[in-house]
Amino acid sequence: MIFGRKKRSIVRLLVVEDEPLVAFDTEHVLSEQDYEIVATVDRVAHAVAILDEADDIHLVLADIALADGSGIEVAQAAARRGVPVMFVTGNCPGDAEALAVACLSKPYAPRDLIAAIEAIEAAREGKTTRRLPNGFRLFAGSDPSAGGAAAIG
Repeated sequence: MIFGRKKRSIVRLLVVEDEPLVAFDTEHVLSEQDYEIVATVDRVAHAVAILDEADDIHLVLADIALADGSGIEVAQAAARRGVPVMFVTGNCPGDAEALAVACLSKPYAPRDLIAAIEAIEAAREGKTTRRLPNGFRLFAGSDPSAGGAAAIG
């Protein structure tokens, strides 16, 4: 197929968001783009439990402010399992680069969410993205298994 979609390396996502409308919208946008949502949860404890159980999560989208703690705790748990995290938050923490591969500021347009995931995927493949979405920071060279930002993937 000449004009077919290329095979993605990021397909299975865990969404960690405690605002129901944002969670619903995120899930809808991603599903429409053929991403598989492993789960959408609103608590740190639930996210960590899913990370413990699921074998094949490609990316965690985590808000920072959650009902029972912080998305930072989710990022730490994901890093121990080698799963990259993109913070999706109104206020990206100062130490985000040590914990995540990227940060997307809220509010964001649906196209910016998709473009952010595609930029992470391109970085994993060693490619550069010409134009990053508004409010998005891709941390140079992320290694989630090291808990920091150096070879995305």
